[in-house]
Amino acid sequence: METLKTHILNRFKILSILTISMALSIILLMIRIKYHQSFYLLFLVWNLFLAVIPFAITTSLISNPKSNKISLILSFGVWLLFLPNAPYIITDLLHLNNSPEHLLWLDVLVIVSFAFNGLMLFMLSLSDMEKLLRLHFNPKIMFPIMLSIFGLTAFGIYLGRFLRYNSWELINNPTALFSDILQIIFQPNIEAWIFTLTFGAFLAMTYWLLIAFSNKKL
Repeated sequence: METLKTHILNRFKILSILTISMALSIILLMIRIKYHQSFYLLFLVWNLFLAVIPFAITTSLISNPKSNKISLILSFGVWLLFLPNAPYIITDLLHLNNSPEHLLWLDVLVIVSFAFNGLMLFMLSLSDMEKLLRLHFNPKIMFPIMLSIFGLTAFGIYLGRFLRYNSWELINNPTALFSDILQIIFQPNIEAWIFTLTFGAFLAMTYWLLIAFSNKKL
């Protein structure tokens, strides 16, 4: 009972801090809109909403960790489909190319704020999923599973940023999606592979550093 109570309190604290952090991002965006007299970066709100979806999925799953293996695998598939949306916001920094020079600092602050929240949602959701997977799978295979998640997430970000695919196009437009994926795999595409490897490595190192810091006794 004490463990359950502690878990609920910790989850409440996380949700509270995340809510405050996301609210701050939106406030910064409103200030940006007032200063620029432009709604240009308003799409960040939609991107942040998409970033919340994988965290919402694992939050629901972690509240019922005794779910069966088949249910977890199905949920894992849906979760993995939406997971790239969370760290995807980091690539929105590319939009700084269109920012006025005299207020570039404000656009940097706004986008970095949203990207930070997206990255935190990714890390928290992944941490939850790792705990759930360890309940059903041999710990020896967890490392390759985690590496695969980082790689697939990075590849998903590439598909979204550069080929402009969305998560739901797996259902709406699967033929074109899989055609482009097969082309990347079987025909040389240096940009796609470099992006996937470097971004995947970045996500992996960030995640494992945060795990190490969270386990460190202060």
